[in-house]
Amino acid sequence: MSRHVIVTGASRGIGAAIAQHFVALGDQVVGLSRSGVAPAGCTDARAVDVADADAVGAAVKASVERLGPVDVMVVNAGVTRDGLALRMSDEQWREVLATDLDGAFYCARAVLPSMVRNRRGAIVFIGSVSPFMGVPGQANYAAAKAGLVGMARSLATEVASRSITVNVVAPGLIDTEMTTDLASREAMTARIPLGHAGTPSDIAGVVGFLAGNHARYITGAVIVVDGGLSLGH
Repeated sequence: MSRHVIVTGASRGIGAAIAQHFVALGDQVVGLSRSGVAPAGCTDARAVDVADADAVGAAVKASVERLGPVDVMVVNAGVTRDGLALRMSDEQWREVLATDLDGAFYCARAVLPSMVRNRRGAIVFIGSVSPFMGVPGQANYAAAKAGLVGMARSLATEVASRSITVNVVAPGLIDTEMTTDLASREAMTARIPLGHAGTPSDIAGVVGFLAGNHARYITGAVIVVDGGLSLGH
């Protein structure tokens, strides 16, 4: 049966791969992004800044009116504004927290009413191994992604009685535009036991699993997908 799937940050990289994964499964996929661009095959694409709670709410409401209850919400939208904490500006700190953490909460809050009424659903947050490794220059990003874990576990306990699962996928070094200029990229690659960076499709496959029936007994979990990079941390 075709599901109603919403993916944020769907215009490129991991988000686009996730959207394409669900499209290939025959689902009705709504891609949200600042640009309003989504991969071919998506049922709808909307320009939304997830840091704007009202915009998120309006987009989800319109999607529910058109396609019915949301079955899967993948919260992938995120930004980085790296810099050593000593020199990090308030704007660098606030922009990352507003998009990566506040935005994630707004997205989850917006889809929960339809999931609760429907008594089923899956929310998957795209986190990072950054909070577990201590990556220099990413105090803002690591704080936001660590916050996703606490939020997911709290939400998981709140909605479990309605058969809604909430989980986090924590990617390591993945080949995307966001990591192309990462200062620590070479050093991180050298520390990956599997010997190479991952691809967006590596993340999409795990997200698809968590959103499917085979993972219906998994909730409040953090699934690390990093080629072994964070082993020992």
